[in-house]
Amino acid sequence: MNDHHVAYRTYLETLTPESLDRLEEYVSADVRFTDPFNDVRGADAMRRVLSHMFESVGPVVLRVSHMASDGDSCLMRWTFAGRLRGTDWTFAGMSTIRFNADGLVYEHADYWDGATALYEKLPVIGPVLAWIRRRIAVH
Repeated sequence: MNDHHVAYRTYLETLTPESLDRLEEYVSADVRFTDPFNDVRGADAMRRVLSHMFESVGPVVLRVSHMASDGDSCLMRWTFAGRLRGTDWTFAGMSTIRFNADGLVYEHADYWDGATALYEKLPVIGPVLAWIRRRIAVH
């Protein structure tokens, strides 16, 4: 494993609102961060996304269960846990991360199922979406 990849993993697994101030130690100034709801460029924009996460979900725990790296690329399979609207919220996801020659992240993309992880937990629309998913699933 590349030392930069391991250091970034450790940073993500111990991320807190206070440690967001150290984000530039790990990501480039023009980093691109994407997830099912965001597509932003720049360390400040990524910090805003992560800060909003802490405000909305409260204390979060991210645990990487598998990691693979090859050259400047790293894949992380993880589990995210937090509290959304007073209810425990846990889901699995995957990140693809690319590092520049200085060992800083210049591209971080999170992949997770927003429909089952979030939308189906919402009042009113959630049960409808869960019903639709069950109707179109192969049995």
